[in-house]
Amino acid sequence: MPKAAPDGGAPDLLLTGVHQPDDMTPCDILLSGGRVAAIAPAGSHATVPPGTRRVEFDGRFVIPGLWDEHVHMNQWALTLGRVDLSGAAAAREAAAVVGAHVGGVRGGGVRDGGASSSGGRTLVGVGFRDAAWADAPSLELLDGTTGGVPVALISHDLHCVWLNSAAAVRYGVNPGPDGLLREEPAFALTRELGRLPDSDVDALVRSAGAAAAARGIVGIVDLEMVWNRDPWLRRIADGFDSFRVEAGVYPLDLDRAVAEGMRTGQQVPGGAGLLSVGPLKVLIDGSLNTRTAYCVDPYPHGGRGLLTVSESELLELLVRARDTGFVPAVHAIGDGANEVALNAFAAAGVKGRIEHAQFVRQQDFARFGELGLTASVQPAHALDDRDAADANWAGRTDRAFPLRSLLDAGATLALGSDAPVAPMEPWTTMSAATTRARGDGREPWHPEQALTRREALAASARGRSRIRVGDTADVVVLEGDPLTVDDAAFTAMPVAATLVAGRFSFGG
Repeated sequence: MPKAAPDGGAPDLLLTGVHQPDDMTPCDILLSGGRVAAIAPAGSHATVPPGTRRVEFDGRFVIPGLWDEHVHMNQWALTLGRVDLSGAAAAREAAAVVGAHVGGVRGGGVRDGGASSSGGRTLVGVGFRDAAWADAPSLELLDGTTGGVPVALISHDLHCVWLNSAAAVRYGVNPGPDGLLREEPAFALTRELGRLPDSDVDALVRSAGAAAAARGIVGIVDLEMVWNRDPWLRRIADGFDSFRVEAGVYPLDLDRAVAEGMRTGQQVPGGAGLLSVGPLKVLIDGSLNTRTAYCVDPYPHGGRGLLTVSESELLELLVRARDTGFVPAVHAIGDGANEVALNAFAAAGVKGRIEHAQFVRQQDFARFGELGLTASVQPAHALDDRDAADANWAGRTDRAFPLRSLLDAGATLALGSDAPVAPMEPWTTMSAATTRARGDGREPWHPEQALTRREALAASARGRSRIRVGDTADVVVLEGDPLTVDDAAFTAMPVAATLVAGRFSFGG
């Protein structure tokens, strides 16, 4: 049947025979008007509102809907048509993988990654991690395997692009002998590589959205580096209804957003109850893989990384956000950048989010709690980047990806993926947070920084650990108890159904 709008127009549902985690007493849950209207022992609902649909779940488990708190949705969707380099253990290996795909580009078999005036297609790869490579990327190396086919390879953290000469000419950039663009030049080229027809990008987003709903995601914070509101309005008008979206705004667009009366948390007219205004995203440093995260101590190769926004400039932005109704979300990875961000939040007297908080000085943990800040963290990065952290932050990784330290200091944790940096897969995210291991035979990495499963579930559901009457009817139905299944089952948790405001977005 057609899906009703998620703003209270969904028909009433009675979910029967379900369990809340760690509770073997079955219950029935009535969803009405987009809310949890009642919870009662199973079978006790003698009467329900007329027209209520009953759905039997035979003892399955229900949890609050899951959020991915940090996504670059266009970039994540675009990975579906790009060459995966995440398994490359060296620059030469990555170049060889790309070289094997060049024939497909010559034959028109690989999607173009951006506009070009010279004809032909650009091969786009994603996910390389050069921080732990023994050899180094170079223009000469990539030219040697790709010839005259333009090639652009985006690092897993999005802060670096490796080009060959043909791509450098096509896009009018000068990367130097290493073939690398970093930070803003890399971001600009990445945006250019994503300039496909709206219909193509939207189709990929629909596919990625359906996959996310099938894993229990009911909402995302989309921090794509574009003016984000209008693409989402277009997608929703065209039928997208997989999850809620909070669309972030960047400083470049803040004047426009303020002029249009936007503020964080505001429902966007025409968004069918799915779209709201997200935070003001401010990047103040780079990343670990690119060795541009701004640190107190120098990297082994020299330099402390990049502080791309000074403390005084950041304070000015936070004050502007405070005065215009925007919640600031400050990207800070290095311990130096986190210190700068905390100083600015304290001076501005505004609450907000620090995105990533990957490396924090011991004396700064308490400030997260004292300032009432949310640490928007991506636990899978701890496992993806453990070797890079050990190499570049040697002897100090007890305070890297410090989930337990942040939580114990009073920070509010919000878990996400930073997709495409890590997959948009909440169970992988929560597994990384609770085990600090991948099940690949390696010992857990700093297990003292792990969360409990209950903590990880709450940090993935905006603080909701159980379904309660009056909650928004964003609900996930699981095949097992997430608090008691073994680690392998938790990581691969089968989802039976996902509901957004009482409407099935998956299953049902």
